[in-house]
Amino acid sequence: MRRVGRTINRVLLGVTGVVLLGTGGLVLFGGLDLPARWRLRLPAHWPWSSPGDVLLSARQRTRWSGQGWFWPAVIAALAVFVLLMLWWLLSQLRRHRLNDILVDSGDGEGATLRGRALEGVLAAETESLEGVDRAGVLLTGRRREPRIRALLSLAPHADPGTVVRRLSDEAVTHARRSAGLDRLPGDVRLRVVKHRPERVS
Repeated sequence: MRRVGRTINRVLLGVTGVVLLGTGGLVLFGGLDLPARWRLRLPAHWPWSSPGDVLLSARQRTRWSGQGWFWPAVIAALAVFVLLMLWWLLSQLRRHRLNDILVDSGDGEGATLRGRALEGVLAAETESLEGVDRAGVLLTGRRREPRIRALLSLAPHADPGTVVRRLSDEAVTHARRSAGLDRLPGDVRLRVVKHRPERVS
């Protein structure tokens, strides 16, 4: 279902982009004051074929302006459109969390493991590593092919290379084996926790 949603989303983005790009290009080239040999031969009914043309004529702009419902309807429609576009934009930026993981139970049917439970175990084991002050773990990807996104806050004395190696060899390996996964790739971001300078006497 998620794959279908991503496909529909990409198709809608592609169609919208092509329509906007094509319309904008035709309006641009039709409205530029170019020499005759460079001008595009637009259809006779095309509304914007010369630099003096406008999007809406004076008659079209003022046709309903005398009605009391006109401007509230226009403002409401534009507000709904802007909200839909903002929702669409935020949905592209949002990282989709994996709710559950499909585990091979050996009986041919399989079982599901809650993503938040595995995230909690991974975060707790990662925070127990020496040099890790805090850990945030997020599961993304597909049910059969999950991925890890981890943000680790390191203590000032921590060795980043050692922390990442232990994370891979211990916490991630334990999670991969417990879920029955062949592989469990991930992206790890590190940051150092700021601390107050210690007074030496």
